[in-house]
Amino acid sequence: MPNKYPLWKNALLILLVIVGLLYAAPNLFGEDPALQITGTNTTVLTDTTVQHIKTVLQQQKIPALAFTPDTNSLLIRLSNTDEQLKASELVKSLLGDPYNVALNLAPATPAWLRAIGANPMKLGLDLRGGIHLTLDVDVDGVISQRIQSLQHTVGDDLREANIRYSDINQQDDALFLSFRDQRTLGLAMNELQKHFHELTLTPSNRNGNYTLRAQMSLQALSDLRTQVVEQTMLTLRNRVNELGISEATVQQAGNNRISVEMPGVLDSAHAKEILGGTATLEFHMADTTYDATANGPSPLGTTYYTYNGYRALLKDQVILSGNAITDAQASFDESGQPAVSITLGGGGEALFHRTTAQNIGKPMAIVYVENKVTDKWVNGLMTKVRSHQEHVISIATIHSALANSFQITGLNAPGEAQNLALLLRAGALPATVSIVEERTLGPKLGADNIHKGVLSVEIGMLIVIIFMALYYRVFGLIADLALMINLVLLVALLSMLGMTLTLPGIAGIVLTVGMAVDANVLIYERIREELRLGASPQASINAGYARAFTTIVDANVTTLIVALVLFGIGTGPVKGFAVTLSAGIVTSMISAIAVTRAMVNQIYGQRHVKQLAIGI
Repeated sequence: MPNKYPLWKNALLILLVIVGLLYAAPNLFGEDPALQITGTNTTVLTDTTVQHIKTVLQQQKIPALAFTPDTNSLLIRLSNTDEQLKASELVKSLLGDPYNVALNLAPATPAWLRAIGANPMKLGLDLRGGIHLTLDVDVDGVISQRIQSLQHTVGDDLREANIRYSDINQQDDALFLSFRDQRTLGLAMNELQKHFHELTLTPSNRNGNYTLRAQMSLQALSDLRTQVVEQTMLTLRNRVNELGISEATVQQAGNNRISVEMPGVLDSAHAKEILGGTATLEFHMADTTYDATANGPSPLGTTYYTYNGYRALLKDQVILSGNAITDAQASFDESGQPAVSITLGGGGEALFHRTTAQNIGKPMAIVYVENKVTDKWVNGLMTKVRSHQEHVISIATIHSALANSFQITGLNAPGEAQNLALLLRAGALPATVSIVEERTLGPKLGADNIHKGVLSVEIGMLIVIIFMALYYRVFGLIADLALMINLVLLVALLSMLGMTLTLPGIAGIVLTVGMAVDANVLIYERIREELRLGASPQASINAGYARAFTTIVDANVTTLIVALVLFGIGTGPVKGFAVTLSAGIVTSMISAIAVTRAMVNQIYGQRHVKQLAIGI
């Protein structure tokens, strides 16, 4: 008979529902407030330390749901956020600097579900709580630095080409070179045009003053701005990963601004310190030809620094920068002092190796460079003040040519070594960033949003279920059951995709619930029409599903196209809504067409019926 699915198709649908139930189930267990305790690279979290933590928590009457040890780490599950904060302060004071104590939210999913890869959906900032930061990227500062760099590079290039210039100086965003005659100016233009394609050169002759104006072209400036923002976002993502925040979102928010969302992060001070720090290292040769203790300005090409209370004279040339560092780990040197083990591989190693080989027996300095933006009251107004700090952390004699691996020593504390290693590992920010907006959303407010979101889904489903049951009777109950299966499949699909659920995502689920029965309404109305025309119940069922199929596909495909467009051009919440809507369209077509047809076949197929309970 026509209203019968083959056994394999029924078995496939049953298997699909079972898989959906398994992968949607983790979302029912929620998350526990937790502490993540890890030892640093040189500190091992021993069983004795773990037992000591348990004892102290019990003495302070802070009950822990579970202690889950792992390789040099410990996860402590607690019953609520208040106890989580109390336990965090207690454990930090107990363990001190050699350990990292981070606030976390640990999924309460049973181990057997995690073993098959069934994990709950990640929750966004508005549902989980956390920190939202908007960072302003100082692109103009990078452009100014690039012009300064070009000033030295252009001068070196002209000198190597034996083209003499009278003067070279920077004014705003341009370089001005002075020459003695027209011929030399022409030679300089030809030379610079060969090697500096990003410069726009404008010659001038005023009263015998031959000058050449060199300015970065509009295209070069645009490319540089784009490059700086993209590199900043990449570095911020690396730093977020180093903090262990897997659900964080880093995206561009305007020409020079970047938005960072860190769900579940409650320690805003540490997060801002790590994200906003632009620390890097510069390696300079110490100048031994001049007396570093002499008063007055530093000789040309050198700069005075203070190291261990004494003046040090360093050459300005950077023989290695932090960009060349591919790995950095906090460690200890041979004397037991904090150190950072460095591995090179990012470029510039050849110059570093050659310079150290040529200067064996001479001192080399390591300069720690950090740009910060702090808020200060100036004339009654809160003003962001940018500061550039440099200090020498080590001056050591070169005993041999340094290879791609070596140690930085001279650090004051293990915490300083650990932070420096993290910043160097994640990469130096190409530009100074300042926090222009900060919002903190507490876990309790996030829980309230979850409650309201779930309530909206429940109310929406209840209204649809009541309407379909009253209007289409048995067929309406079949559609209601399919609607619940659709919700299970949708949640399972989003969980398997690793979807980060936000309030707009919940709105997409609510919309899907309302739209999911549209296909059943089309099918049922078609069945009603066939019955009115005198067709038999079995023929009406077959015709209803067959003839409404094209209309259903057309309607859902057009909605899917809109959802894909939203995903392509949207950002943040819009993308979340688009993903949920797209997934909902796919699951609703499966449930509304295949699942309901299978249930109708089981109830009315293979038997003779005179009428259908479809509410005519």
